[in-house]
Amino acid sequence: MRVVVAPDKFKGTLTAAEVAAEVAAGLSAACPDVRVIAVPVADGGDGTLDAAVAAGFTRLEVSATGPSGDYVSAAIGVRDDVAVVELASASGLVLLPDGQPDAKGATSWGTGDLLLAALDAGCTEIVLGVGGSACSDGGAGMLQALGARLADADGRDLGRGGGALSRLAEVDLSGLDNRLADVRVVLATDVDNPLLGDQGAAAVYGPQKGASAGDVRLLETGLSRWAALVDPSAAMRPGAGAAGGVGYAAMTALACEVRPGIEVMLDLAGFDAKLGDAALVVTGEGSLDQQTLSGKAPAGVAEAARRRGVPVVAVCGRLELSDEELHSAGIDAAYALTDEEPDVDKCMAEPRPLLRRLGHRIAVDLLR
Repeated sequence: MRVVVAPDKFKGTLTAAEVAAEVAAGLSAACPDVRVIAVPVADGGDGTLDAAVAAGFTRLEVSATGPSGDYVSAAIGVRDDVAVVELASASGLVLLPDGQPDAKGATSWGTGDLLLAALDAGCTEIVLGVGGSACSDGGAGMLQALGARLADADGRDLGRGGGALSRLAEVDLSGLDNRLADVRVVLATDVDNPLLGDQGAAAVYGPQKGASAGDVRLLETGLSRWAALVDPSAAMRPGAGAAGGVGYAAMTALACEVRPGIEVMLDLAGFDAKLGDAALVVTGEGSLDQQTLSGKAPAGVAEAARRRGVPVVAVCGRLELSDEELHSAGIDAAYALTDEEPDVDKCMAEPRPLLRRLGHRIAVDLLR
C-alpha cells in the first residue's frame, strides 16, 4: 500500500520536510507494510526553496543584497537548466534587522541578485516564488540589480525602496541583462491583487509591512509613477501586486508566465507520477483556515489528488474550517495537533511527537 505525504511547512515550527518525516514515522509505526512517499510542498512563499531541494534541486549558495541593503547569505535551487528562486531568501520580512519592518525603505534588489545567479548557472527557466516579501518597491530594486537605471528629475540614480519611487522621473530598461531574452520566467504566486488601487500592493500589503496611512499614500504615489513610466496597462493585472509589486516588474520587464505557486511546485516534484496507485494522500499546514481555501498548498494538493481519485486527509496545528469547507477543498478529514494537546504553546514547542501520533491515528482510522 502506498501513501503520499505532501504537507507544507508549519510556519514557525517545522519545515515541510520535517512535518512529512514525522507523519511518515507515525504511519509506518502503525502499518509497517505501508510504503510512505514524502513530497514536501510549498506555494511560492517561505519554504519554496526547501521544497525544491527535497524534489532533487541542488542548493547553490548566493551572497545577495538584503531588504535593508546589507548583504545576506541566500540560495537558489538548480536542477539541469531550471532554477527555483525564493524571493523571501533575499528580500523577505524575516531578514529585516531586529525584525523591524521598513515598508518605505525595503528593497527587492536581492531578488535580482538571485536571478543573476540563476543566469550565471546557465539556467533557461526560472521559477520565481514571491511570498513573504519585505518590500513595496514595485520590483524596481530587482530590475536595478538586473541592469535597469532609475533616475530622479536631476538625473541622479534613484535610491532604493518604495518610498524613493515618489521622486522617480526616468526609467531606462535598455541595460537589463541580455541573457534574460532567452529565459522563461514563471511567477509562482497565489496572490491576485493588482499593483494599484484599494486592492493594490500599497493599500493591502503596506500596513502588514509597517506602513502608516501616510506611508501607504506615499507608496501608492510612487508605484503610480513607476507604472506610468514602465507600462500603465499592466498595473491592474491580477498578480501585479504580488510581493509589493515584484509581480508587476516580472510581468512587464521579464515577460513572465503567472501560475499558482502550488501547481508549479507539484509539477517540479513530479507529484502526479508519485501518486501512482496511492491509497491515500496526507497534506497539511500549520493552520487550516480561510486562506487555505484560496489556493494555499493543501488545497492544491487535494485538487491534484482528487483528479486521480485518491482520498485526502490533512494534518494541521490548528483547524478553523468546518467539515463542509474541508470537503469543498477536496479534503475528507483533518487531524489537528490541538486534538492531541489543547495547549497551543505546547503544540508550537513540541510538535514532532504530536505529528507522529496523528500519523498513527490516520493509519489506524484509514489504512488498517
